[in-house]
Amino acid sequence: MIPLIDENPTKNFPHLTIFLIVANTVIFLYQITQPMGSLPIFQSYGLIPAHLMETPVSAYPTIYSAMFLHSGIGHLAGNMLYLWIFGNNIEDVLGKFRFIIFYLVCGTLASMGHIATDLHSDIPMVGASGAISGILGAYLVLFPHARVKTLIFLGFLITVIRIPAIILLVIWMLIQVFSGVAAGDSGVAWFAHIGGFVVGMILILPFRDMKH
Repeated sequence: MIPLIDENPTKNFPHLTIFLIVANTVIFLYQITQPMGSLPIFQSYGLIPAHLMETPVSAYPTIYSAMFLHSGIGHLAGNMLYLWIFGNNIEDVLGKFRFIIFYLVCGTLASMGHIATDLHSDIPMVGASGAISGILGAYLVLFPHARVKTLIFLGFLITVIRIPAIILLVIWMLIQVFSGVAAGDSGVAWFAHIGGFVVGMILILPFRDMKH
């Protein structure tokens, strides 16, 4: 299933959602134009759990720099698609300042979820997936019945259907849980996705009800 667009209009223009999409895209284009490729960038600016355990002060900034790095075009495109579809509504509810804080908090706590599964890993974690998972969790709480036009692949049949967000997002979450349990050391931070989603569900109402 690939979500295409939600039927959930916003009142305000999603400046920060678009800024995040542009920033991630520009940084990815910078990555792929480097003579040495992306690996040196990942080693310097990706989140490496072992470094965070060994030299926490110097490694802390990588929690945030890692959120703007992506391992490939598919990784970037998938993340930005979900951010575009669901992020604008959360930005609309929270406003600019609370939205960016919410995004970063979800990304931070999602990263902690990944680190907790392998404290001594020296594989850099990169991607906005944890923060965007928090957006998805928030959307599930606030707009469970919003309809999402979704591209469905059923063997040779490809069609677009309108399904409630609760169905799409619960299926998405179940895939993350199954993948996290079954995949083992696959190099994908499944538990960052799971952690971000749960954090987003928990924090969205306190953030929404916070005074401006």
